[in-house]
Amino acid sequence: MGKSPEGINGPIVGKVGKVHGSSRNGVAYLKGPYKKRTKKVSKKELNNRDRFAVSQDWLQPIIEYLREGFKGYSQQSYGFAAAKSHLMRNALEGIRPEVKVNPALVKVSYGTLLLPKDITLEKISPKKIKFSWDKTYVIGTTSADQAMVLAYNIATKNVSYKTKGQFRGKGEDVMTINGSIGGIFHIYIAFVADDRSRQSDSLYLGTITL
Repeated sequence: MGKSPEGINGPIVGKVGKVHGSSRNGVAYLKGPYKKRTKKVSKKELNNRDRFAVSQDWLQPIIEYLREGFKGYSQQSYGFAAAKSHLMRNALEGIRPEVKVNPALVKVSYGTLLLPKDITLEKISPKKIKFSWDKTYVIGTTSADQAMVLAYNIATKNVSYKTKGQFRGKGEDVMTINGSIGGIFHIYIAFVADDRSRQSDSLYLGTITL
């Protein structure tokens, strides 16, 4: 049985007749009954399914980072869902059965905060990488903004990250890789405002072999 917890003009929750009421991210939806498919699945639909599955698999290991990086993306979409939508539009290459993700085109953070200039990357030990950037003041930022750094070994799904890294005014940050090393890590950096109200686009810094 369906309910209308906010009164007759409010959203419906549950089933009323043949209509199902639900909500997502605070937005109410009404859906009709499920209808069994009778048409054959087209090549375009199969390709879209592959694109969806590849995107889902690629992003799943970094879901916690994405919740910070895509916070406030839009009223209806943020976090993992927003990151997946952005990846599917901008970072997928090929067609079924060769759909793949181009890591250099992936955004793991999205926003209006400006990045520092001259961001560089350096391996300083077998399990440590160092990020450096220009500390010069950038309009609309503060020295208390924090780095968000990410290292992702796609082959092994080994992920290391910090969403509360060093302050912009520090000019550098060092991250230790978790778990076993070995293989190619794709490296990203973004920044989040000191009051956590917004974040920057991420910057892809290339790969490091550890």
